[in-house]
Amino acid sequence: MIEVVDRPSASRYEALLDGTVVGECTYRITDHGVLLPHIEVRPDLNGQGIGSTLARRTLDDLRRRHLTVIPICPFMVHFIRVNPEYADLVHAG
Repeated sequence: MIEVVDRPSASRYEALLDGTVVGECTYRITDHGVLLPHIEVRPDLNGQGIGSTLARRTLDDLRRRHLTVIPICPFMVHFIRVNPEYADLVHAG
């Protein structure tokens, strides 16, 4: 099972599999929202849903914190496009 944790000191969410980091979603908090420039999953684990789990749990946490997002990473842009329940999180500007 994938665990996702926020590492504010590193400005990233990490996906952990059995305690090992297998993916990360970097972020930067700005006055306009949370920039999401990059999601990466360990290449040997691509196609197993880790990126989607990481994106979903990152967005769920940011929603819980009442923050808007500015997706830059093509994966995150696509994820939000195909999961419109997250569209309201995208900063309007």
